[in-house]
Amino acid sequence: MPEMVKNIKAVRVGKETAEIDERISNDEEIKIIVNKTVIGNFSMSPTYLKEFVIGYLLGEGLITSADDIIDINIEGRTVNVSTDLADFDLRRELVMSSDCFGGMRGKVELTKKVESDLKVTKEEIFKASKKLKEDSKIWSETGGTHIAALIKNGDIITIEDVSRHVAIDKVIGVAALKKIDFSNSFIFSSGRMPGDMIIKVARVGIPLIASKSAPTSSGYMVGQEANVTIIGFVRGGRFNIYTHPERISN
Repeated sequence: MPEMVKNIKAVRVGKETAEIDERISNDEEIKIIVNKTVIGNFSMSPTYLKEFVIGYLLGEGLITSADDIIDINIEGRTVNVSTDLADFDLRRELVMSSDCFGGMRGKVELTKKVESDLKVTKEEIFKASKKLKEDSKIWSETGGTHIAALIKNGDIITIEDVSRHVAIDKVIGVAALKKIDFSNSFIFSSGRMPGDMIIKVARVGIPLIASKSAPTSSGYMVGQEANVTIIGFVRGGRFNIYTHPERISN
């Protein structure tokens, strides 16, 4: 597996100046090709590539299940994906059109509202926050990664990445391969929550996302309209609920 960290030389300046050994987070550009069409190039940590592709395609609405993928072949920094979805090209055109013409509003209109009876206690939120901190091992070494978690019935999947969006794609991909019921799970992220991130969560049917950071205005708008509960500033035994607070129980 490619390394998440690289060893380099740096110069530390303080009372004295000296050359030091330093560790930095490793990022690489990964190309995704689906049915011989380039979907995009992504800067990310070079791990969990299969899971990233599945999570990304689900979050973009390009597939509806991991079973829609026939094969994933990883060759260096290129990931080739085969799918037999008859409407894949139409789905891709719809996603591109919403980006070019409708922007965030267009994406929201193409996203179904999340339907879920999930209830989460504040203790579960704090437990997930503690787990994120404990598992942020690359960040502890380098200060250069984000981390995301997917939580269901106390089971927690955590993955670090240089990109907060990609970290979420990867945990969604892992959960999809495990056939986890997204409607009874929630996401915890270390980064801010803009609209495109909330759309990823809504498209797969996850009803709640929490973070130690805050939503942006686009994130708040998407959360309201897509029926996603957004929780921010989880720290010091407190948090803010920005949308749909009914999912949080005492």
